[in-house]
Amino acid sequence: MLVNILIIVGSLIALILIVALLMPKEYTISSSINIKRSQADVFNYVVNLRNQQYFSKWVMADPNAELTYKGTDGTVGFIAGWNSKDKNVGVGEQEITSIIPGERYDVELRFVKPFKATNHAFTTVKSISGNECEVTTTFLAKTPVPMNLMVPMLKKMLLKDMNTNSANLKKVLEA
Repeated sequence: MLVNILIIVGSLIALILIVALLMPKEYTISSSINIKRSQADVFNYVVNLRNQQYFSKWVMADPNAELTYKGTDGTVGFIAGWNSKDKNVGVGEQEITSIIPGERYDVELRFVKPFKATNHAFTTVKSISGNECEVTTTFLAKTPVPMNLMVPMLKKMLLKDMNTNSANLKKVLEA
């Protein structure tokens, strides 16, 4: 009887690991929104990471989080850090790694708590007309086996939060 239980448990664990090995370890999520402001106005706002405190759900999640800044905001090398006792916010930092003026900026996200990870994101601002543009934020992540089993759930949660961030940004910039 005990041998049968061990075989069943072992088989389940092996099946889970096989599924995890077959699932993608990398994923990409994008959120876009149209904003009735010029491309230059919108880009100059979003490239300044300090402005995330006004539209990012993640930055606003803990009003008591310690926010730190190093360098000149809106330039390559600028680092915005956060330190929160709230486990949903955690500890980490993001650094601007490249900028195409008026069009795109890239960041490296370095998470320390509640989990260690290094991921990347970029934001593009594209003119639709003279006074309207499309803002797209794309998040690129790697998740190791067996944590990649959670990717479908993570993608759904992250996309919801990214869409909230986009809607908040639209409210701020169109006010």
